[in-house]
Amino acid sequence: MRIATTIFLTDETVTPVRLARELEQRGFAGLYLPEHTHIPVSRRTPYPAGGDLPREYGRTLDPFVALGQAAAVTERLTLGTGITLVAQHDPVDLAKQVATLDHLSGGRFTLGVGYGWNVEEAADHGVEWSTRRELARDRMALMRALWSAEPTAYEGEFGSVQASFAFPKPTQAPRGPVVGPRTLIGGGAGPKLFAAIAEHADGWLPIGGRGLTESVPKLRAAWEEAGRDPKELQVVPYAVLPDAGKLAHYAELGIEEVVLQLPPAGEREVLRVLDGYAAFL
Repeated sequence: MRIATTIFLTDETVTPVRLARELEQRGFAGLYLPEHTHIPVSRRTPYPAGGDLPREYGRTLDPFVALGQAAAVTERLTLGTGITLVAQHDPVDLAKQVATLDHLSGGRFTLGVGYGWNVEEAADHGVEWSTRRELARDRMALMRALWSAEPTAYEGEFGSVQASFAFPKPTQAPRGPVVGPRTLIGGGAGPKLFAAIAEHADGWLPIGGRGLTESVPKLRAAWEEAGRDPKELQVVPYAVLPDAGKLAHYAELGIEEVVLQLPPAGEREVLRVLDGYAAFL
């Protein structure tokens, strides 16, 4: 099982360069970074985990800039977003960012896609909350048109692009309906999410990894009903606090990668936690 990590990198934590080097040297498989452009102080949307919103949410580094630094100082470490708030991006710009990072890293990038939870943050990006999933789906389709091998036009409900020259291209070859880098969708288990994964992703990025015994068979059924190859489905539990029993259970479910949560802390504390996680490598 590949053991990757995630962390809220901020202006107060360990740097991307230092962390990426340590992860690769220690044998960890990857680094995934979350995204929040800003957190409006009104705070009308409650924190999903309950209680006060942790300080790091309003201080996150831009994941693409940080992962670009990480790519430059590593050779094997995989790099991903966990997650990119696709609805909050211009899809033409985002397609270029994703393809560039994937190209410069030698195909090491994973695009984690999410729909978000902070209504105020999304509103500042002009996102209508009730249609954010449809908007993200539309923007993913537009990006796949730009990533296609030949100039491909796209006309969608929320946006369009002319047939265009758009380089670089992501490294991976198309996989069924999926064009672009490895793509995982985050979110809670349910028919809508599983249908979206089967339609245009490589798999699921479930936060915390709870309830997978019941959820994974349902996802597999939706995946196979959509005509996707059962062997290609990827489930990657995300932001996991590990123990040996939990990882053994994931292995029994056929899971091949897990993403462990690191604290949003300085170098000394993060390296101390990595020393503890080394037992799972």
